[in-house]
Amino acid sequence: MAIQTAPTKGNLINTKKSFSLAKIGFELMDKKRNILIREMMILLEKANLIQGKIDDAYMEAYIFLQMANITLGYCEELSYTVPVEKRFTLDYKSVMGVEIPIVNLTEEYQGELHYGLYSTNSQLDEARIKFTEVKMMTTKLAEIENSIYRLANAIKKTQKRANALKNVIIPKFESDIKFITSVLEEKEREEFSRLKVIKGRGQKKC
Repeated sequence: MAIQTAPTKGNLINTKKSFSLAKIGFELMDKKRNILIREMMILLEKANLIQGKIDDAYMEAYIFLQMANITLGYCEELSYTVPVEKRFTLDYKSVMGVEIPIVNLTEEYQGELHYGLYSTNSQLDEARIKFTEVKMMTTKLAEIENSIYRLANAIKKTQKRANALKNVIIPKFESDIKFITSVLEEKEREEFSRLKVIKGRGQKKC
């Protein structure tokens, strides 16, 4: 059973202030949710676009790799010349209080080869270029997908808080204000009637 707020003028003033703040809070939560949803929809569109480009780049890369395998033989030994990627840096930006990752990967210089030219050919070069493109785009896709995940969680939490304000807290304040106002008005009517009776008795005595 909910505890009813004591019907005093002080509590009425405080409840009205809390009610006003709750309404402002709901409006802010609603705006935050809409901004986060808009940001997430933009990122979803970018993710779909990049995924399509990655699929196309992979297809071209494997075609060149197959041609390299045919002309050079199996390229397993050449794959060992590819260095471990260490050019990643991670930063963050804030979107309505949500930390969004920014993954940076220094673009590889296309003339930077990790294998000799004597034992390779242009098909392997093209495959390397295409797989480098895939790596760059995959890095961007990972950044976007992680951002979407974080935004989705933030939207869920914001929606939950907005619903609590709208469906629980604000109606409770409205109910308290109505109850306190009703009790105080009734007390004022009783006091007015009592004073009227006292005044009438005083006039009769005179």
